[in-house]
Amino acid sequence: MEKRTFSVGLDIGTTKIVAIIGCKNEYGKLEILGIGKAKSLGVKRGVVNNITQTILSIQQAVEEAENVSGYEIKDVVVGIAGQHIRSLHHSDYITRDDADRVIDEDDIDNLINQVHKLVMLPGEEIIHVLPQDFKVDSQEHIKETIGMYGGRLEANFHVVVGQVSSIRNIGRCVKSAGLDLSEITLEPLASASAVLSQEEKEAGVALIDIGGGTTDLAIFKDGIIRHTAVIPFGGNVITEDIKEGCSIIEKQAELLKVKFGSAWPGENKENEIVSIPGLRGRDPKEITLKNLSKIIHARITEIIDQVYLEIKNYGHETQQGKLIAGIVLTGGGAQVKHLKQLVEYITGMDTRIGYPNEHLAGGSDESLSSPIFATAVGLLMEGLEKQERLGRIDPPDKEKFSEDVYDQETFIASRKNNEISEEQSKSKEVKPAPKKTIFEKFSDRFKEFLDNAE
Repeated sequence: MEKRTFSVGLDIGTTKIVAIIGCKNEYGKLEILGIGKAKSLGVKRGVVNNITQTILSIQQAVEEAENVSGYEIKDVVVGIAGQHIRSLHHSDYITRDDADRVIDEDDIDNLINQVHKLVMLPGEEIIHVLPQDFKVDSQEHIKETIGMYGGRLEANFHVVVGQVSSIRNIGRCVKSAGLDLSEITLEPLASASAVLSQEEKEAGVALIDIGGGTTDLAIFKDGIIRHTAVIPFGGNVITEDIKEGCSIIEKQAELLKVKFGSAWPGENKENEIVSIPGLRGRDPKEITLKNLSKIIHARITEIIDQVYLEIKNYGHETQQGKLIAGIVLTGGGAQVKHLKQLVEYITGMDTRIGYPNEHLAGGSDESLSSPIFATAVGLLMEGLEKQERLGRIDPPDKEKFSEDVYDQETFIASRKNNEISEEQSKSKEVKPAPKKTIFEKFSDRFKEFLDNAE
């Protein structure tokens, strides 16, 4: 029987930490083998503020996923988000030495590396450099330049920037929990993989991921990511307002929001009342659902206004930047009743709730279809796609590996370091390693950065 490759997505959120282990079945759908959840006590607004608590939560989530699946988890694909993330647009160019030679990936790499040398604010690091479109000599708006002739190669870039210390803290927590980082990616991009179709990305779509501590935005147009932003508010501020406004404890406020909350106050009648048990023998509190909805409505309106401002800044009101597929809402905050209607009312754009279930195999646990798990499922997909790319290389010598599935990364590294002897190279025709994607290059750079920081 053929042994399948597995991957693990680790979503380090403000309210919860989720570890999800899975593989692809014969139909290319995700088969979830195990999932572990732990309350996140050391993260605030997507940023680690208690290393010890975060390590314990990661270990707890991973252990639960291991117990359910029966597999030992060694490396994970981790997402990064948080209020420290910002993005900017930048144009750059290189002049090629030989205009009679066709443009290849090395030229694009040189251009991207040049952007990585941009001077950032103190304490900031470039996370992703994403090419938008290219210009070769005087020819503009080129999507694919490889194979073309030209002396001057120019491109517009979407550059994602984050705080070095915040990124390093996430890496430190993962390593201290006894895990290796196989890949690291921006969380809005992972959520997009899980809930958006390629048609939506082509037509133009804004993904809004409302998490516990932050709300992430990713805008796609013509199949390319055009804009990203992190709003430092999420579901937690709604819970906090309910707690203060109704004078109840946080646990009760969260339950009220989830079970009875609505983003549209007009849906509730004045006489609809919920009774909350009092503390230690005190009288129960009576809260009208209309007041509850007013509190939720005010906070969600504030969040959506901020997100809509970012969508306007991208330029969606222009003909060129129009988002035909509208808005897709996901994340835990997307479960609030009547949120879709409120977002449509504020923005005037078509809106739907994004569920990660279209990528899941039949018979999967229904709870996994919840928008809460969109980021974790997306991270798992990123990990499996990377393994598929690596798996297209033939193993150098299966006898050298005790496990049924050889370690493709080790093989690539060994080729890179010329550890395969010349005799073996001549006797066997080894296919060249595929070019690394932008995200894989960033992962390698990030791991090197972490190692140097120790």
